[in-house]
Amino acid sequence: MNICEATNCRIRELCAQKGISAYRNAFLAGMPPTTYKNILSGRSRNPGIVNINRIADALGVSIREFYDSDIFDSLDA
Repeated sequence: MNICEATNCRIRELCAQKGISAYRNAFLAGMPPTTYKNILSGRSRNPGIVNINRIADALGVSIREFYDSDIFDSLDA
């Protein structure tokens, strides 16, 4: 799994835990739904730390908490 795939999985995992839909999270993050959709679909190969931070904030977690997951422990290059 690469970093983009792991990030997508983590976003989906946190949305499920918080009971927030993708559309709602995009709204709370203050980003267009198409940008959010491109990040989740993998179309955006480099979503950028600013966008990830916005998504994390919308989910009520810090960027440190966002990346504090076993999913990021064994990434492919």
